[in-house]
Amino acid sequence: MKGKHFFCCAAIAGFLFTWAGISWGDNVWEGISRELLNAKSVALDPDEAEVIYLGTDKGLFRSQDSGKSWRNLFLSKTKKLGINLLIFDAQDKDILYAATTAGLFRSTNKGLRWERIFKGKSQAEAECLALVVLPRAMYLGTRKGLFVSHDKGRSWHKEKGKLGKTQIFNIISTSSVSDLLYLASTDGLFKSSDLGDSWERVFTAYSRENGKEDDSEPEDQDEEDRYSEIRYLAIDPNNPEHLLLATQKGIYESKDSGVSWENFPEYGLLSRDVYFIIFTAESRIFCISKSGVFVYRNLAWEELSLGLSFKKISYISLDKDGYLYACSENGLYRLMPQGGPGSKGVLSKYFITVPAIDEVQKAAIKYAEVDPGKIGDWRRQAAKKAWLPRVTAGFDQDINRTVSKSIWGTSGTNTYDGKHYIGPDDETNYNNKNWGVSLTWELGDLIWNSAQTSIDVRSRLMVQLRDDILDEVNKLYFERIRVMAELDGLPIEDKKKRFEKELRIRELTASLDGLTGGYFSRQIENNKLCKS
Repeated sequence: MKGKHFFCCAAIAGFLFTWAGISWGDNVWEGISRELLNAKSVALDPDEAEVIYLGTDKGLFRSQDSGKSWRNLFLSKTKKLGINLLIFDAQDKDILYAATTAGLFRSTNKGLRWERIFKGKSQAEAECLALVVLPRAMYLGTRKGLFVSHDKGRSWHKEKGKLGKTQIFNIISTSSVSDLLYLASTDGLFKSSDLGDSWERVFTAYSRENGKEDDSEPEDQDEEDRYSEIRYLAIDPNNPEHLLLATQKGIYESKDSGVSWENFPEYGLLSRDVYFIIFTAESRIFCISKSGVFVYRNLAWEELSLGLSFKKISYISLDKDGYLYACSENGLYRLMPQGGPGSKGVLSKYFITVPAIDEVQKAAIKYAEVDPGKIGDWRRQAAKKAWLPRVTAGFDQDINRTVSKSIWGTSGTNTYDGKHYIGPDDETNYNNKNWGVSLTWELGDLIWNSAQTSIDVRSRLMVQLRDDILDEVNKLYFERIRVMAELDGLPIEDKKKRFEKELRIRELTASLDGLTGGYFSRQIENNKLCKS
């Protein structure tokens, strides 16, 4: 019955976390999009912190109360209008752009009215994925080519050559170097030092069979079906020469504006497939990988999405107050990164689902029946013995009966025979019963009694046993954490070592279950239930 009660509590807690926010430790994700699902992009009003614009696969929505309520902003009569990107104009904060599956839209009054300024000549051209708005020109990336406008969107021309055919993932410029542009596409990473008048390719990566890579052109492949390992590019706002490129095979770093590249640290990232990465104004780094949302701190990646039960996260953004927003298949979620597990150190993420060490110790002590309070109970019970008297009871019975009979009279005449009478002349019966109870107190036992000696012996054995159990629990518990960290540090391709580490984790879990009567695994499952 007790187990059922706990399960019900866990289920209710899990429901509350899902409805109002997902919390574990200090890491709190708050779901703020209500019933809106499949969030793809978010834009935060630069002037009003309470105003949030959310793009989904079914349209654009705005909240003016930090997500408590949402209003639909109709952009088109199209039944399904996916919003791929939302950005504010850096020169005019009243202008908001929406790159959609049906063209590029613009609002000059923060979403009250909209106009379509680009629609493309095909479905592939109409799907807009990236946008940069500069004083001199606008650069629009679509699923099939780069388009440029020099008159604020009134007319567009398509880039010639390779950049007019490739799929554009993102376009980015630097604020300190106004003429420098970067473009991440299916055909590689391109760089322009003259605002798009000319482009050079500075990075190339294609998927090849058997894990091979080369820079050769896949001429026989359909342009729209071409696949690249490149995902997204980010530039450090405080150092325009510092670039990070997210790819399917990890993150690449350049410290010389794309001239040379090297692998960026992957420790803690869990998956090398990274498809979104951003720098903050303080040069902090966040990314989205196949495993979730991560922040780079202390030369390692720390996961921030441990409190989220879903997998698909498509976009992240930070506001000026430090809140992190994540667009996911379950809607829009918000997190204060300073309160996340990263604030407690690199290893804190490994303690999210496991019970605390002191709880495991308590469970082991209880299971082995070596609780210190047990010795105290023994001593108190032994001290009370003196107040209980020794009871002695006795009983005896004396039964004796004496009967004496004699002739005591005759009668008769001379003619007739005489008669005589026989009868008792005395009869005595004895029936004596005796009993007694005696009570004896040994008041000296209040000070010391022989039971204390036995308790001392047993207590020493119990303390030794308890210390041995706690020592074993501590070793197993923290070794399990170390093996988990080592597993995260192994390359995904090293299947043999990963198998050995995973097997060791299961072995350590079984040992902890043996010392706690299964408490360790049950608590992990309960914690996972609360998370979901």
